[in-house]
Amino acid sequence: MQQPLFGESEHSDRGVDASSEPLAARMRPRTLDEFIGQEHLLAPGKALRRAIETGRIGSMILWGPPGCGKTTLAQLIARRTGAHFVSLSAVSAGVADLRRVIDEAARRQKQLRQRTIVLIDEIHRFNKAQQDSILHAVEQGVITLIGATTENPSFEVNSALLSRCRVFTLRAHRPEEIDALVQRAITDPERGLGSLGVELAPDARRALVSLADGDARAALNILELAVTATPPDDVGRRLVSLATVEDAVQRRALLYDRAGDQHYDVISAFIKSLRGSDPDAALYWMARMLEAGEDPLFIVRRMVILAAEDVGLADPQALVVAVAAQQAVHFVGMPEGYLPMAEAAIYLATAPKSNSAIAAYGRAREAVEAHGSLPVPLHLRNAPTGLMKSLGYGRGYDYSHDFAADDPRRYRQRYLPDGIEGGFYQPSSIGFEARIKERMERIAEIRKSAPEQSLPGAEKPADGGR
Repeated sequence: MQQPLFGESEHSDRGVDASSEPLAARMRPRTLDEFIGQEHLLAPGKALRRAIETGRIGSMILWGPPGCGKTTLAQLIARRTGAHFVSLSAVSAGVADLRRVIDEAARRQKQLRQRTIVLIDEIHRFNKAQQDSILHAVEQGVITLIGATTENPSFEVNSALLSRCRVFTLRAHRPEEIDALVQRAITDPERGLGSLGVELAPDARRALVSLADGDARAALNILELAVTATPPDDVGRRLVSLATVEDAVQRRALLYDRAGDQHYDVISAFIKSLRGSDPDAALYWMARMLEAGEDPLFIVRRMVILAAEDVGLADPQALVVAVAAQQAVHFVGMPEGYLPMAEAAIYLATAPKSNSAIAAYGRAREAVEAHGSLPVPLHLRNAPTGLMKSLGYGRGYDYSHDFAADDPRRYRQRYLPDGIEGGFYQPSSIGFEARIKERMERIAEIRKSAPEQSLPGAEKPADGGR
């Protein structure tokens, strides 16, 4: 018999009061149609949705952030396919537990012809021996494995097990999805809070959605605690205030909307502070975003862009620092990720600034738009075949390393197509770029004394190049 799931009538048969369960457990969707979010996987017509509806489910890894629906989806799959459902936590289960589950699944398959779906929560916490212990059972179809993990399975699940599973990536819930889940919980009289007359003040609702940060479980836990802390008024209504929501999570709800004006206004202030060389302001705006739940990778991506756009060649190391911060945040995650981010923000704010690179590219792009696709000069073309060589491809090309650094012939060659005069890159005299400017001026002086390059014509030979 399939293990009962949250919110089903079996609770009364077992003498368990469903209301004693946390709100997040009671509100778990009972059907795919109740499931909110993950449309890229579960919308009608999607491959996973079709597989669930037809019962043709293979072993899989569900990878996504906390509260995105991994466990709920596994339970829905078991219910829809009529499978026996077993849930294990990698934190507490050992090899002996796995072997017992596999033995029971084998007997159930043989005697009842019923499949067993085994959910292993936090599967990334299993060591290699534990993961290897289920390989054979997965391969032989004794169990259908659903692994749930918040960590990249490419790094945390061994390749042998990973090759036997399909990985599905779940996303954090969007704010509008969290809002819909909250509304459902408030109005549902059977499993939710519909009988309590709950009303959320508009600012409290916005704060709850923001503080949940895409985590459905967190949103419902905050809601339940806030409602519990709100006494009914004279007419039995519970009006939950912003202060109550903030008290429930012991955090102040910052005025910040990850999809609205605050999102764009604060990131704009952050970038302008970096560009304006004010490290204190940059750190303040960055803290505003991080503490309000902004995606740290969004912030650090903008720092990478600024390093190339606004610091540029005045300090080429800035781009290295920014990319290193991006990699560190991706590797370490939050909350510790703020450390490399703060270091990068301070470096970028205090670095010398030059926008010569973006200005140079803009001039080059204008030349492309004005002149179109001019032909590549023959001496710059590659000549991998005899025909190309006979047509003059590569003829007359000066290989720079054949000449000394101060030999004028090293710099006499023309690299732009006819009709383009260049002058796109105009270095500033700031920071490292001053050295680049000095070197470019030196090359220009040497080039003045260079003999004119003699480029042979590309006349066709008597045989027509055949």
